[in-house]
Amino acid sequence: MLFVSSAGSSGGLSMIILMVAMIALLYFMMIRPQRKEQKRMQAMLDSMEIGDAVVTTGGFYGIIIDITDTDVIVEFGNNKNCRIPMKKEAIAQIEKPEQAVAAKAEKEDKSDKTEKTTTAKADNEKK
Repeated sequence: MLFVSSAGSSGGLSMIILMVAMIALLYFMMIRPQRKEQKRMQAMLDSMEIGDAVVTTGGFYGIIIDITDTDVIVEFGNNKNCRIPMKKEAIAQIEKPEQAVAAKAEKEDKSDKTEKTTTAKADNEKK
């Protein structure tokens, strides 16, 4: 009888340990990454400047022309007539002008390399 009661009390302790482990796992798998993402998003929104190219959560591409504490005015299209005020939280991505130039240069370098290898392969096939 004594053996049965001691086994029952250790079952309660193991259940508590299991619950604590489950809560810790939940924290590390869900809550912590979400907080990291929120910090990253807030840092991105804080770094917004006039002239930055942005992508909205709706998938529209535009350029920031004015910034207030909670809102931005984004200009869409080439005709410069479509200016829409929106919340900062509606911005999904920001591309700084210098990043755009670097990305364009990198893309051109890759296309030049593929063109050269294609030409070299064609020359080798002719021989």
